[in-house]
Amino acid sequence: MNDSAHLILFHKPYNVLCQFTDQGTGSEGRENLSTYINSPGYYPAGRLDRDSEGLVVLTDNGKLQHKISHPDNKMSKTYWVQVEGEPSAKELQPLLKGIQLKDGRTLPAKCKHIARPYLLTPRNPPIRVRKNIPDSWLEITLSEGRNRQVRRMCAHIGFPVLRLIRYRIGSWTLDGLLPGENRTLTT
Repeated sequence: MNDSAHLILFHKPYNVLCQFTDQGTGSEGRENLSTYINSPGYYPAGRLDRDSEGLVVLTDNGKLQHKISHPDNKMSKTYWVQVEGEPSAKELQPLLKGIQLKDGRTLPAKCKHIARPYLLTPRNPPIRVRKNIPDSWLEITLSEGRNRQVRRMCAHIGFPVLRLIRYRIGSWTLDGLLPGENRTLTT
């Protein structure tokens, strides 16, 4: 039996659906994975919200797709998160310990302040900027993946997310990929 799998590492731009068709009301014709990837038989291993950017791993292997995306496997994911405000170390503590959200308690996250990410490209449209409110960047690593989890965790501690970029899934990263670009690998 051949256990090889083919992967596509894709840098999903902002405002792109993480599926191959637009199943929205009225078939709005929004950009989706098929706008950028023409490889039948590949499926995303996990999702990334339309208003989030960054790494999406697609594979043609169901076992690998399950291994990457299933919460029981706890594959870590790292996000670069621009938040409104400048949280102190004390204000970030709840994320490090785990917080209670409506769908249960989160696992402890790794969280630290970072400089503006080196891979950052302009976003279209740009984020909203408030002259009197500073913003800052965090690097957050999770070993679970709930719906809009990073956004909900940051809102819970009082620092709304302005921009969210998934940088890493397991050992795969965005390195070398601009928004809309993809790279094929074989495992």
